[in-house]
Amino acid sequence: MEKLPPHILKKAIKGISYIGHPLRIRILEYLDVNGSSSVSDITKGLGQEQIIISQNLKKLRDANLVKTNKKGVFVYYDIYEEHPASIFVCIRKLYALISNNDKFLTDNFKQLLPVDFMSMVANQIKLFSNTDKMKILNYLLENGESFVSQIVEGTGIKQTKVSLYLKRLYDDEFIKSKRVGRFVYYDITKGVHKTALECTHKRYSLVKDNF
Repeated sequence: MEKLPPHILKKAIKGISYIGHPLRIRILEYLDVNGSSSVSDITKGLGQEQIIISQNLKKLRDANLVKTNKKGVFVYYDIYEEHPASIFVCIRKLYALISNNDKFLTDNFKQLLPVDFMSMVANQIKLFSNTDKMKILNYLLENGESFVSQIVEGTGIKQTKVSLYLKRLYDDEFIKSKRVGRFVYYDITKGVHKTALECTHKRYSLVKDNF
């Protein structure tokens, strides 16, 4: 697997961390499915109060995840960049595997996913979207089974922090471990965390520094 340059990984982590919120991920999903939309459109589509939608749209705009376009007296919102929007393609395919709903495996098929599933995805993202955690997960994705000193060297994170985050990632089932002799090897598990990173790698392989 091609390795992500540090500046690309940093950008990906920022984008992924901002969607680790149950409402913000649904707002972005709504825009991905429906395209350019007003606050009123999003409010009706998601069944939320307009002031709450507006507050979260401001946060997404400040993070350069959405952009605005004024048409007359109305302001319309769009997803600003393909990443993390492209993650929704991967999330739909993950949902298809979990639910046995094959229509979500079809390229370019877009439909809002169940609220409880998207909330679960957002909560999972929130657990692993810490910068150092994601560096560790990405290292394991790129390099496979590794022991602590290899992860330390590969990520540039201090050993005390690596050991701490490995325990937390293990407790949250984002990684697995096995002992071989005196070494404990760690590897990434399947799930939203792996899907998000694999999607990031796929997009980078297509667009490189235009990520």
